[in-house]
Amino acid sequence: MLQRWLARLFNLEKDEAGAVASGFVLFFLLFAGYFMLRPVRETMGITGGVDNLQWLFTGTFVATLAAMPLFGWLAAKVRRRRILYWVFGFFAANLIGFGVGFLVQPDNVWMARTFYIWISVFNMIAISVAWSVLVDLFAVSQAKRLFGLMAAGASLGGLVGPLLALLLVEPIGHAGLLFLSAVFLLGAAGAAHWAQRWRDARPLTADETLQRQRPLGGSPLAGATEVLRSPFMLGIAMFVLLLASVTTFLYFEQARLVEIRFPDSTEQTRVFSIIDTVVQSLAILTQLFLTGRVAQRLGIGVLLVAVPVVAVFGFLWLALAPTFAVLAVVMVVRRAGEYAFVRPGREMLWTVTTPEAKYKAKNFVDSVVYRGADAVSAWVKAGVDMLAQQPAIAALLGAGLALVWAYNGAALARAHKRMAPP
Repeated sequence: MLQRWLARLFNLEKDEAGAVASGFVLFFLLFAGYFMLRPVRETMGITGGVDNLQWLFTGTFVATLAAMPLFGWLAAKVRRRRILYWVFGFFAANLIGFGVGFLVQPDNVWMARTFYIWISVFNMIAISVAWSVLVDLFAVSQAKRLFGLMAAGASLGGLVGPLLALLLVEPIGHAGLLFLSAVFLLGAAGAAHWAQRWRDARPLTADETLQRQRPLGGSPLAGATEVLRSPFMLGIAMFVLLLASVTTFLYFEQARLVEIRFPDSTEQTRVFSIIDTVVQSLAILTQLFLTGRVAQRLGIGVLLVAVPVVAVFGFLWLALAPTFAVLAVVMVVRRAGEYAFVRPGREMLWTVTTPEAKYKAKNFVDSVVYRGADAVSAWVKAGVDMLAQQPAIAALLGAGLALVWAYNGAALARAHKRMAPP
């Protein structure tokens, strides 16, 4: 009776509880480790100078461009089911290296800038690869029901991570947070292994398990070429570009207003932690009880359009009242909606693409396109602020971008519906 009640509550079918648990734990550990370091990243960004943030965004884009051929080479050479293990193991070793660096030179500005760029690359690639595994394992109909539930693990991790940063930043320092994050990342790789084993026992097709034992092959640059050849994937790239642009405009306002309101770096870390905590609390409730049902009954379009429409009104509010309190409300609503609606909906789009696209093209879009949009919009925002010296101008430009974003999301949802199997 308890199993039936839980299945009805969370919209699960027979034998899916193990899959949801694996995906939930995967995202919980990955996001707990990342969000534990996110306040550290924001503090490091301010340490390098708020006026230099556009340079950090540009450096992040260049680093992402350099990383993509390496990831493409790895995806082409190793077995498909082991791509995530190689990526997560590499990043865990990097975290340990940075932790040692912070112990030796805790106040080094260039170390802070390098870490800011590195973690901005790490989080995009690691999260994209985790989603690639799940997109590879689940059919379209399952994705609509289950992706929201598994994404709730990300929100819970995003809730726990800032709390850990808040509690542990003084006793163990920034280096200790990095070491703990490396442990979480290795645990996330273990959860991905459980998800692979679950699907191996329930293959969707006769040769599915055998195919995942083989490398994807192809060129290290295949991700970019696949996107350029596909109107559907170009549409997803445009969606991500607009998402990143809207996010960047709000991010710069956050950094500017937090620096003015909270000059102490420890206090800044606490403020960022509190914002993250509120965001994840709202997101997890939505993911557990609404996302899957909305996707199944109303379609992916609602997931892709609702947040951009809300962002339009949020930017207009900021244009009228550019204060930290208003910015905090807009940031919380937009980010919670992104985690609960936009990210699961965006990942569902990839369920109708080829296995190579799910890893290579998807990672290109999630990393290079996203960080490229960050870099371009960062300079546009800096230019608008320099010329106008009026935050309202930037807010109105952000509202226009959000409106185009909503239209693009609706078009992608219609294309996905045409491509999905009956």
